[in-house]
Amino acid sequence: MTTSPHAPPPGLTVGGYALRARLGEGGMGVVHLGQRPGERPVAIKVLRPHIVGDEEARRRLEREVGSLSRVRSRRIAEIVDSDPWGDIPFVATRYVPGLSLQEHVREEGPLAGDDLLWFADCLAEALQAVHSVGVVHRDVKPSNVIMEGRSPVLIDFGLARVADDARITMTGWLLGTPGFLAPEILLGEDATTASDVHSWAATVAFAATGHAPFGRGPSAAVMDRVRRGQHDLTGVDRRVRALLEDALAPDPAVRPSLDEVRDRLADPHAVPTTSTLPISAAPFWEPTDPPTRPATSYVDGPMDASMYDAPVAAGAAERLRRALLVLAGLGVVAGGVALAPYVTVAVAFVVVWLLRSGSLSATSASMRRQRRGARWYDVPQTLLASPWHLVAGLVGSLVLLLWSLGIGLAAALLCFAFSVSMTTSLGIIGAAFGLSLWWGPGSGRLRWPVHLVVDPIARRGVPWLLTTLLVAALGSGLGAAASATGTSWLPDDSAPFAGVQLPSWL
Repeated sequence: MTTSPHAPPPGLTVGGYALRARLGEGGMGVVHLGQRPGERPVAIKVLRPHIVGDEEARRRLEREVGSLSRVRSRRIAEIVDSDPWGDIPFVATRYVPGLSLQEHVREEGPLAGDDLLWFADCLAEALQAVHSVGVVHRDVKPSNVIMEGRSPVLIDFGLARVADDARITMTGWLLGTPGFLAPEILLGEDATTASDVHSWAATVAFAATGHAPFGRGPSAAVMDRVRRGQHDLTGVDRRVRALLEDALAPDPAVRPSLDEVRDRLADPHAVPTTSTLPISAAPFWEPTDPPTRPATSYVDGPMDASMYDAPVAAGAAERLRRALLVLAGLGVVAGGVALAPYVTVAVAFVVVWLLRSGSLSATSASMRRQRRGARWYDVPQTLLASPWHLVAGLVGSLVLLLWSLGIGLAAALLCFAFSVSMTTSLGIIGAAFGLSLWWGPGSGRLRWPVHLVVDPIARRGVPWLLTTLLVAALGSGLGAAASATGTSWLPDDSAPFAGVQLPSWL
């Protein structure tokens, strides 16, 4: 928000706050820097008379402010005070010193690489916090994002909905900037969370390129390009370009949700990187700080994409080699279940738990270093935090295991219905179990460390061929041993359901 040279009249106060400087002006009101004696400065938005011109509008403002006051996130400028019923109605928010994204890009240039990924995820996190209380921001744009260091802070959240009524439309006001408003809003429809996703994508595209994705020119021309989805993402980092294209779709129904946005920013398949970066050099997340997702999802929070060791765009042959090597590993799980089901499931759980916990630890360290740079004590701190990550990873691992066992049970019922032999049934159950571990809830934290090993091997033909043959031989050997010697039910001494007879009609 640009500081205006026009200072408020000396001695002017609003709600007990002395107005020190004029910070900016928008469709809803004028923003001042205000301060009460002995308190921190705040940003005070003095609302225009036509925004809260009658009792119903003030009631609506009171309801919205009541909802927004529950939002607590380091990614937004929280509401700290308000008076919808005063002679001069106002809303006071946390004051965030810094340049707006618009000014930051103009002075420092567009964001790139890990800075862009960090920005995109933090801005999505801010919108999640706003949506969690049932409010739509409606006006996400570069001037409403303040850069606090290298992290974005969203301002003016939710209040645009207060003014979104017939009186504004009749007077010809358009609340929002056409190039950053979703097409459904331009068509007169109600704003939704999908509208904010569209605005999020337009703002991230601006951060990445320094220009609005729908171009410049007369508002009518810009709005027409928005409605048709005619955007220009030239120069946008390839790691986020496909995601932005989906989020800028004219049809809100096909846009990804914010959860999907953050998953794709974190998923190494969706966010390939242009460089190889070892874990020790990747940017990091303080586990004792507020997580960048709600606490309930911290166990499966986003992984830092810069830690994924993969080329920008793997060729078809390389992708095929990756898939075949993973399928060979799946064959090991299937063969292991056929030979020793209980032991294999136990070993699989321990491996999943350790990999997911290691992924949490690496992400935590990465985000921590991203915020405050490298420190000599990074390795000891990571080691000391490892027990916590083992505990944190246990819950998600148990959920993934139970999910996979459920899928395996479904496969068992099908094999039972079709009278498939025990050894073959266990192989099928093992394959279903392995697939569920790979694609089940929270499996991204399992796939990521596996791909750190698989992908470099798949880039070179001879090492990949030898590794794949070795893994496939191991799976075949386990299956052959199960066929030759039978299944071992250790630590039990008998096969479950051994005495069950199939119905005569099967």
